[in-house]
Amino acid sequence: MQEKSSLEQLKEALNKNKAIIGSGRTIKYLKAKELKIIIISENCPDNLRKDIEHYSKLSGTKLEKFNGTSIQLGVFCGKPFPIATVAVMK
Repeated sequence: MQEKSSLEQLKEALNKNKAIIGSGRTIKYLKAKELKIIIISENCPDNLRKDIEHYSKLSGTKLEKFNGTSIQLGVFCGKPFPIATVAVMK
């Protein structure tokens, strides 16, 4: 059986309220090692990207780049605002 893509897992998590939206909450849950996947937009600010990359390496959490801007990631998540980071909980 083929493993689901990160975006498919994100859609499922959004439907089940298992998604974390926003960089502050993402980093909080990342430090607690409660995340499975983190998705960051192409235009995520560098300082934020570096923090998330650092903590994802420490926790062993999968990090993926969204092929689009934070506005497009917001639309994908069904939100009327830009989203720089979104994560799927374990």
